[in-house]
Amino acid sequence: MGDRPVVIRTLDVGGDKELPYLDFPEEMNPFLGYRAIRVCLERDDIFKPQLRALLRAGVYGNLKIMFPMISSLNELLAAKEKVEEAKAELKAEGLEYNEDIDLGMMIEIPAAVMIADKLASEVDFFSIGTNDLIQYTVAVDRMNERIAEMHTPYHPAVLRLIKKTIEAAHAEDIWVGMCGEAAGEELLLPFLLGAGLDEFSMSAVSILKIKEILTKWTLAEAEEVSKEVLNLGTVSEVKDYLNKIKK
Repeated sequence: MGDRPVVIRTLDVGGDKELPYLDFPEEMNPFLGYRAIRVCLERDDIFKPQLRALLRAGVYGNLKIMFPMISSLNELLAAKEKVEEAKAELKAEGLEYNEDIDLGMMIEIPAAVMIADKLASEVDFFSIGTNDLIQYTVAVDRMNERIAEMHTPYHPAVLRLIKKTIEAAHAEDIWVGMCGEAAGEELLLPFLLGAGLDEFSMSAVSILKIKEILTKWTLAEAEEVSKEVLNLGTVSEVKDYLNKIKK
C-alpha cells in the first residue's frame, strides 16, 4: 500500500455481527446491548492483543486505528488510555511500534453527534457509520422487513446529523469519512459533497461510477444543494429535490 492510509476498526462484535468463538449471553435488544467498544473496554484479553498488533503493524505503513460505537467522551478517553497502556507494554518489552499512530472513531450514535465538538478534539478523524446512525436516529430495526423502508439516509434528521458532525470535525481541523450504504447513494452525493464530507467509503465496483457523478458538480453548486436539502422537512421532499437537480 506504500504511504496510502489503511484504517482498521477495532473489534465491532455484537448486534448483527456475531463471532462463534465469543460466547455472549442472548440479549433482548442486541443492537442496544453489549457490543463493540463496550465489549473491548471490559475485556483486556480481547482489546489489548488487537491494539498491540495494530501498533506494531503501524511501523510498516500508514495505519490508523478506529474505535466503533463510541457514545460518550468517557468511552473515547478510556479507549485512548488502553492504547497508551499497550504502548507502554510494547516499550517495556523492547518491541518496535508506532508511537504517533492516528486514532479515530465512528460516529454512529446520535449522542456522539451531539457532543461531536468534544470528541473531535480527542481524535484525528471521524468516520460516519450511516447504517447504525440511521437505525438509532429513526428507531428502526434495519433487519425488520416490515419497516425496512423507513431506514433511509434521506431522512432530514439524519442529514442534519451528518452536517453537524462534519462541522464539528472541521472546526477541529480533522477529516471526516463515511461508510455504510449512504456513501454510495448516487442521489445523495451532491449533498454530501456540499456538506463537506472529505472521504467516501464504498465497494470497489462503485468507485468509477461515484467519481463520474461527483466530477459533474462544482463545490459551489454542491454547497447550494446542501443548503437547500437542509431546509426540507420530509424524505419525499428530499428525494424529489435531489431527483430534480441531478446531473
